Order: sequence, then C-alpha cells, then structure tokens
Amino acid sequence: MRLLLGLGVVTLCAGCASSAPVIAQAPVPSAPATACQADEFRHFDFWIGDWDVMVADGKKAGDNSIKPIHGGCALQESYQSAGGYRGQSFNIYDATRQVWHQTWVDNTGLLLTIEGGLRDGSMVMTGTRARQTPQGEVLDRISWTPNEDGTVRQVWEVSADEGGSWRVIFDGTYRRKTAS
Repeated sequence: MRLLLGLGVVTLCAGCASSAPVIAQAPVPSAPATACQADEFRHFDFWIGDWDVMVADGKKAGDNSIKPIHGGCALQESYQSAGGYRGQSFNIYDATRQVWHQTWVDNTGLLLTIEGGLRDGSMVMTGTRARQTPQGEVLDRISWTPNEDGTVRQVWEVSADEGGSWRVIFDGTYRRKTAS
C-alpha cells in the first residue's frame, strides 16, 4: 500500500519482515534559473536595507529591516518601534497580473493588503481595509519614494470617501543605519 504524505511517499509492505514503513522522498522541483529576473522584480530594491525610521520632527519612530528572500523573488520587512509595536510584511511582484503586492501583519491584529507599482519613480500601493466608517470602507495608500541622498520617504494616507480626498496618517524618512 502506498500513501502520499507531503512530498514523500510511504510504502507499507504487508508481507515484509519489518512493519516499519519505507519512505521514498519525491524529488523537489527546483526554481528555474530565470525566476524573478525580470526588471519588474527589481523595482522595489531601493527599499532593501537596515533603516532608522524618522518622523518630521526628527524623532526616531522605529527600526526597519527589508531583506530579499526566496532567491530575490520577494522582500520581507520587519519593523519595530521603541514602544513595542511590531509588524512584518511580505512584498512580491505578481508577474501574472503585473502588479506589486504587499501583505502586512502586526501585533495589534492588523491585516493590510495593498497593491500597485511604480508611479513617477515612487512605489505606490493601495488597498481597501475591512473597517467601516459612516461613509463606508476606508482606502489605504502607501508610497515609498527614493531620494537622491539615499533616504526613502514613506507616506501612508487614508481615504474615507473612495479616494476623493486623502489624509496623511504617517510621513516618515528611512535613513540607512551606519555600520558600528
């Protein structure tokens, strides 16, 4: 009798001297050498690095680390503030739909999914969050803009009128951490 378990195949032999199952590992497909090599997969590379996140008054908001993962096919963000707020995002270019996608989760239970792409040199992603206001659902729009001095500006805006008007809820600058 053969059973499929995960990627392995277990063979149970009723007539064998031992009752121990024989496990044969199925081959694991390898990623093609050209996976994630298109230029679009590099559009968000300007965000890669270890950052001090500063707000307009010059105070530090937190620390952020963005790393390429899965052979450069995705970016993983890990953020933490001095006050204990923590979150992570996974970012990937979806080549089938030709759109960048971010999924953010944090220690308050927030789930945010946004999508978009490069617009006038900035990565801009928008999404509807499952929260209701008297006017209806709220849209989130986040933009990341690389600056000539090597910093990155992130602006997070929300709209309660289907994008008719936007209110900034975060405006920060990412400054690369210096090696110690």
